[in-house]
Amino acid sequence: MKNPLHYIQQYPHRAKQMLGITNDQFRDLLAQAEMHHKRIQAEIEHNKMRINQKGGGRKPKLEIKEEVCLCLFYLRQMPTFEVLGLHFGVSKTEANDTFHYWLRILREILPASLLEQVEKSDSDYAIALELLKEFKLIVDSMEQPRERPSDNQEQKEYFSGKKKQHTFKNQIITLPEGKDIVDVEVAKKGPTSDISLFREQQQKFEADQMFEGDKAYQGGENITTPHKKPRKGELTTKEKAENKEFSSKRIFVEHVIRLVKIFQISRQRFPLNSRTYEQVILTISCSLII
Repeated sequence: MKNPLHYIQQYPHRAKQMLGITNDQFRDLLAQAEMHHKRIQAEIEHNKMRINQKGGGRKPKLEIKEEVCLCLFYLRQMPTFEVLGLHFGVSKTEANDTFHYWLRILREILPASLLEQVEKSDSDYAIALELLKEFKLIVDSMEQPRERPSDNQEQKEYFSGKKKQHTFKNQIITLPEGKDIVDVEVAKKGPTSDISLFREQQQKFEADQMFEGDKAYQGGENITTPHKKPRKGELTTKEKAENKEFSSKRIFVEHVIRLVKIFQISRQRFPLNSRTYEQVILTISCSLII
């Protein structure tokens, strides 16, 4: 079975189909991840009470670039860990451990959104919120199936009547034309209404920040939504034209969601422990696609 990294090295133009990012993006990400990995290992070495001489023990089977590739390949293709191990010549246990180790690193080095980039500095955060008021931000949500919880109460909390299954709900706010992800809410309970989630997320922004959303957000403050057809009535020609123009602007957030779903881990039923869901989705939806 051909190693995916060797395949990408042979056919660089196919990296996006294999990993979800281009070959150039992979190389840049690899450099950042390797630097972070070395800092972690240096800290571990500094705090270690060494018994054996440094350099002893079993050598790793994979190079760092193969391990990072393994992590991305899983996110993009979502094979079983048995198959993932076969691709990279390791056991399913080592494939699982390698994936989770590098997932943590990717999450740490890649900011999940524009607001997360500046959240550590109060002044930068305030400036970002002020600048965002120049735009009408676009908001939309998506649901993803999850494994049925074992706890009965948790089953009720996560069962989505709309999807007829247990789901996580995520909500994304983008700049106009989907140029960047401004903020994201992840791993909310499936039955949570879009408007309730929006009102919660809206508290992060200035009171006069304007938004655009679909009909699910009708009734919210400072948010523009399309005209809703009256009961037993029809929209006027003008209202239909305005809805069409409105949709042409709001469609960009749908494109962002489509890019998220290129990664199979965010499209199919989530197979991992539910505690890792937020880490996984923030890594791919807000860090790798833009």
